[in-house]
Amino acid sequence: MIDRIYISYTENDELLAQELAQALWAVNLESSSSMYSKVLYISMAQRIRFGISHSDCMIVILTRESALSPRVNQEIGLAASECDRLVIVLAEKGVELPILVQDIKPILFSQDTYTDALGYLIYTLRNLTRFEWLRIQCPHCGEEMTQYITPQDEVDRSLMTGTQLNTMCNYCESELFLDPRTFKPVL
Repeated sequence: MIDRIYISYTENDELLAQELAQALWAVNLESSSSMYSKVLYISMAQRIRFGISHSDCMIVILTRESALSPRVNQEIGLAASECDRLVIVLAEKGVELPILVQDIKPILFSQDTYTDALGYLIYTLRNLTRFEWLRIQCPHCGEEMTQYITPQDEVDRSLMTGTQLNTMCNYCESELFLDPRTFKPVL
């Protein structure tokens, strides 16, 4: 069962990591990273070790810069040293994978296809673990709600027809449309 995910990335990929964390949040998965919070008296090394050792999976965002980052490569090494740790790679097209993840088939993306890559990632995670709930923040009233996750066949149908998923806010009763890749509300 996958409940908690560690995200490895560089500072310049903060926006990509935030988008990933939001997509994971929507399907009720907790995520962490050494970059999330700078806690006084806890070193980055301790945050990395704690985050990786307490996660069920690590997702690495590899861009041209992060593939060369000593910290990202050390995080990969630490996760790889724990043989039962699942590592998933989101790699920008054209990036050479570090040696410890060269045997992993990455989910490729470009700046224009990152949301598609997140959709494939969620699909992959959905096949590895059980998702029951979606968390949605209503763009109209701002309330956060939970709903049963949309069945995969309905998500697939929506993706094939190019339509959005339809639901309703439990609070303000506004009609909501969700991106079928990330379950993020679309205005």
